Amino acid sequence: MTLTPSPASSNTPEPGQPQSLTDLFVSFTWLALQGFGGVLAVVQRELVEKKRWMTSEEFLDDWAVAQIMPGPNVVNLSMMIGARAFGLKGALAALAGMLTVPLILVLLLALVYAQVADHPAVAGALRGMGAVAAGLIAATGLKLFGALHSNVLGLRLCLALGLLGFAAVALLHWPLLYVLPGLGGGACVLAYRKLAP
Repeated sequence: MTLTPSPASSNTPEPGQPQSLTDLFVSFTWLALQGFGGVLAVVQRELVEKKRWMTSEEFLDDWAVAQIMPGPNVVNLSMMIGARAFGLKGALAALAGMLTVPLILVLLLALVYAQVADHPAVAGALRGMGAVAAGLIAATGLKLFGALHSNVLGLRLCLALGLLGFAAVALLHWPLLYVLPGLGGGACVLAYRKLAP
């Protein structure tokens, strides 16, 4: 991740980009507050559909990079967007937006949860929220499916790699630590070969 602003962002940001450090902070705070239980769907909707800070293809590319970096994916993505727009200050503003208010709320919720954790209704509600989060992630995957048509590897190979990844993690229970470098590294090599002159 480079922390120097691009030449286009050294003056005024282009439309469709964060307009200021405050815009970054507020936008990522709002995004983080919506992301309880399953943030991928919220991130895609906010950044691609509402804010139009990136296209579906750019989102897929940046999300892939964010996944292989250490730390939470959405925090990595926010820092990448902030750094692209405003350099180090942008990355820090986006990070602060992702963490400040949600951290305070999570600490308060933890205090409340400690008092009601043994109540059967609370356990049932948490199981229900898990099902909703899984549905949101599946819906986002289907929304982003169209962006694979323009992928350099082609739709069939992308589907094959996706199915292999699903089988390895969900069915065979292989650790992500092995699957991600194996399949992801292989996909990177294939993409590099197709893009090389």
